[in-house]
Amino acid sequence: MSDKDNETSRSRRAFLGGAVAAGAGALTASAARAQSPDPLITEIQPWAQEFGDGVDAVRYGLPTEHEGDVIRRNVEWLTADTVSSINFTPIHALDGTITPQGCAFERHHSGAIDLKKDDYRLMINGLVDTPLVFSYADLERFPRENHVYFCECAANTGMEWAGAQLNGAQFTHGMIHNMEYTGVPLRTLLEEAGLDTAGDLKDKWVFVEGADASSNGRSIPMEKALDDVLVAFKANGEALRKEHGYPVRLVVPGWEGNMWVKWIRRIKVTDGPVESREETSKYTDTLADGTSRKWTWAMDAKSVVTSPSPQAPIKHGTGPLVITGLAWSGRGAITRVDVSKDGGMTWETARLAKPGEKMALTRFYLDTDWDGSEMMLQSRAMDDTGYVQPTKTQLREVRGLNSIYHNNCIQTWLVRSNGEAENVEVS
Repeated sequence: MSDKDNETSRSRRAFLGGAVAAGAGALTASAARAQSPDPLITEIQPWAQEFGDGVDAVRYGLPTEHEGDVIRRNVEWLTADTVSSINFTPIHALDGTITPQGCAFERHHSGAIDLKKDDYRLMINGLVDTPLVFSYADLERFPRENHVYFCECAANTGMEWAGAQLNGAQFTHGMIHNMEYTGVPLRTLLEEAGLDTAGDLKDKWVFVEGADASSNGRSIPMEKALDDVLVAFKANGEALRKEHGYPVRLVVPGWEGNMWVKWIRRIKVTDGPVESREETSKYTDTLADGTSRKWTWAMDAKSVVTSPSPQAPIKHGTGPLVITGLAWSGRGAITRVDVSKDGGMTWETARLAKPGEKMALTRFYLDTDWDGSEMMLQSRAMDDTGYVQPTKTQLREVRGLNSIYHNNCIQTWLVRSNGEAENVEVS
C-alpha cells in the first residue's frame, strides 16, 4: 500500500471515528434538552394557526428575510467611487459550490450598464474571412454548451500581501463566484467568420471589448480562444444579471476575472496582443526588483476555510464541529485539501464533497470534535497537476512585497476558546 493509500485509509478511519463521536454528542445534547419541555414543540406556534402566502405572492422568488445578512458587501475605503469598484461574495454564509447570482461578486470599471437584448450586437472582425455581426437571437441559434466554472478577480486576497488586513473570508477571498454557464463556444463563432485569412494561428490573438464606457479590452491568445472560452448568455439556468454582463458576457475558464469581458461587443482577430490599458497598467505582477511580469492569466490552486472564520464564529460550544471551505484551481481539478488546526505544524486530509472538477470550486469538509482549545485554522489545496498551494513566505521569496494580484497563499484564522475568529498571519 502506498503512502497516499495509507493516508487515505487513516483519513477514512478518522472521519468514521469523528462521525460516531459526532452522533453520540448530538444524542447526548438532545437527551439533555428533552428533560425540560420545549415550548417550540409543546405549544402551537402562530405559523401553525394561520395561512401562509399564496403561490402568487412573489412572482420571482426572493431570499427569506431571515437570511437578510447574506449579501454582497463592499469595502468603502477601497475605491474612490462604487462605479469603478468591487463587492464581495458572502462565501462564509454559503455551502455547496454553486453561487446564487444575487450573491455573486461584482467588479465594474465604469458601472453596470442597462443593455436590452434587442439592442445587443456582437461583431467579429480583424483577420477573418468574413466580418460578421450577431444579434442576441443569432447567438441562440448556435449549438450551446453548459459548464460550471469559477470566476476569480486577480486581486482576490491582494490586500493580504503585506500582512493580515481584512477580518472576514468574504473580504479576503470573496472576489470569486462559481456558476453554471450556458453559451456558445467562441471557436464556433470564429469558425463561422472563417480563419483562413489569419494564416498560421499559433501566433494569433483575439482582442475582446465590452459595450460599457470602459470597454475593458483584453487580449487572449488564439490557443485559449479556440479551446474552452464561452460566449455566455445564461448563468445557473437563467439570464445573466445586469451586473454580470446581461445579456452576453465572455467566460474564460481558469483565467483571471478581468478577462471575462461583460457586455461583450467585439472580438477582433489580431497578429499580436493589443497591450491595452487593462493589461499593461494593471493586472501584472510587480516583483521585488521593481519589474512587472505580465500574461499571468491562470489562477493557481487556492483554498480557504469559510467556517469557522471571523464572520462565521463557533456558537454551539464544544463538541462536534464541521470545518468547511472552498478550494479551486485555474489549471485543473482539485484532488485533495488538507486542513491544519495548529498553524501548519500538522495536517489532516479533508473530505471532498464530490470529486474536483476542472476550473470549478470544490467544497471540502473536516468533521472533527472541538474541545474549546484555540485553533490556528489553515487549508492547503492540491490540484491534478501536482501543484501544492504555497505559504505566504514561499510566495514572497519569488515576488517580494510589492505584488497585488494572484495571491494564492495559505490563509490563517485564529479561533479563540470562545469560538470567535480573527485574521492573523502565519507565513
